[in-house]
Amino acid sequence: MDYGFLLDVALILIFTKVFGLFTKRVEMPQVVGALLAGLVLGPMGLNVLQETEFLHQLSEIGVIILMFGAGLETDINELKSSGKSCLVIAAFGVVLPLIVGYFIASYFNTDPSAMLENIFIGVVLTATSVSITVETLKEMGKLSTRSGNAILGAALIDDIIGIVALTMVTSFSDSNVDIVVVMFKIVAFFALSLLIGFFLHKFIDKIMLSNNSHLQRYPVLAFAFCLLYAYIAEVVFGVANITGAFIAGLIIANTVQSYYVMRRVNIVGYMIFGPIFFASIGLQAVIPDMSGDIIAFTVLITLAAIFTKIIGCGIGAKLCGHPNQSALRVGVGMVSRGEVALIVATKGIALGILSTTFFTPIIIMVVVTTVITPIMLKIVYKDKDHKTVYEDNKMGEQLSVSKRIIPRTDK
Repeated sequence: MDYGFLLDVALILIFTKVFGLFTKRVEMPQVVGALLAGLVLGPMGLNVLQETEFLHQLSEIGVIILMFGAGLETDINELKSSGKSCLVIAAFGVVLPLIVGYFIASYFNTDPSAMLENIFIGVVLTATSVSITVETLKEMGKLSTRSGNAILGAALIDDIIGIVALTMVTSFSDSNVDIVVVMFKIVAFFALSLLIGFFLHKFIDKIMLSNNSHLQRYPVLAFAFCLLYAYIAEVVFGVANITGAFIAGLIIANTVQSYYVMRRVNIVGYMIFGPIFFASIGLQAVIPDMSGDIIAFTVLITLAAIFTKIIGCGIGAKLCGHPNQSALRVGVGMVSRGEVALIVATKGIALGILSTTFFTPIIIMVVVTTVITPIMLKIVYKDKDHKTVYEDNKMGEQLSVSKRIIPRTDK
């Protein structure tokens, strides 16, 4: 048996911690250090590590834990009240990148038969990976703010719209894809989530209130439920597993021992799975030989990926009543493409829609947007206007107060 995986994990944990401490010293989120650690260890740096199936699976668990924790920390009432605004933000954050991405691809790919590929590149730009944003906001204590909740809600809807768009495009090249069936599965998934959430939420409180002497079981059962629901979402309904994990967190959120569960789950993520997930993104980055046109395409598509989300989601947030600073935060929080864009691009390669020529620029775009998002979040959340800070944090402060009254005896 090859025990090299032990060395791989050890190197990732050491490098992510060292780089994380460095970025913290320069007042940047530690997640930036974890991403840089992956770049240094991977093909773009020292090339001492490559992503293996084992590391890939651990990183999948890492992002699931991250989104489960985000669901646990979400104020359900605030999320309900911002549902319409999240829909508007997500819509603008999908339409603008799709249009701009299509026209950029069309400029470099003028073959009339490549129209479907150009549309697909636009679809790739619509993707949003909120996992990096979630970790950064948690680190800064801003996840439960008004803008933080708007980002989470909009990203959730963004994933749904992205699935529909991807299905529509792939249906033209794959006769086995039926968009009606896909839509039915999506609707069925969220209907099931509402049903389970309604009954399970009350059941959890009843059990927890009746017996507080054995708290260790709650994090274990909660995490098992998270993994099970992530599996059901992906395999049964075709919805992203991170969406299932987030909803599992929402179902358990605001129950009697949710704070205790959240603390224990976050420890598991912080110790091993989180660092591996963030480092794995850097491990996937490579710098191949590229022509002048491809370099120009890479630069334009990366800039488009950044600014279309900031402008599109920012406009949507502004139309929904967010002040300028909050709207900018929402837009910046939706910039990261992460593993979501890579999954979409890989799907295009497998179906023959996307050529390998454009796959490398997409990987570079993913790496750049993933690394730059926490840096920009740090900037836009550093306010000089104390009134704006108070308004944006008001809901988060109320949530913190409510959590302090929850029994959380660590036994």
